[in-house]
Amino acid sequence: MPSEFVLYHNNRCSKSRAALEWLQTRGIEAEVVRYLDTPPDLAALHEIFRKLGVASVREMMRTKDDLYKELGLDNPDLGNDALLAAVAAHPALLERPVLVTPEKAAIGHPLENFEALV
Repeated sequence: MPSEFVLYHNNRCSKSRAALEWLQTRGIEAEVVRYLDTPPDLAALHEIFRKLGVASVREMMRTKDDLYKELGLDNPDLGNDALLAAVAAHPALLERPVLVTPEKAAIGHPLENFEALV
């Protein structure tokens, strides 16, 4: 049976490692997706966006990352579909860590954001 929780994780990120520890100390088993090795497809990104309940895809992107600016993603004329396509093509743009449940999702900045999901 698949886990109720999915953690989009980057092991090189201290915040993401802290999120994994946060889950483990609470006895919460999560499917861990190393999204740089196994990137979510466009449909999965749409679902994460929907579950986050945010107005703009930028809220789930690493907007301070050099790649974001290099790709011209700071252009205010770009809509959510274009931004999701960019994340699908460049998974490093996905903010991390992201915890997803069947109904909702949260970005672990700060980790306390996960409290509403457990």
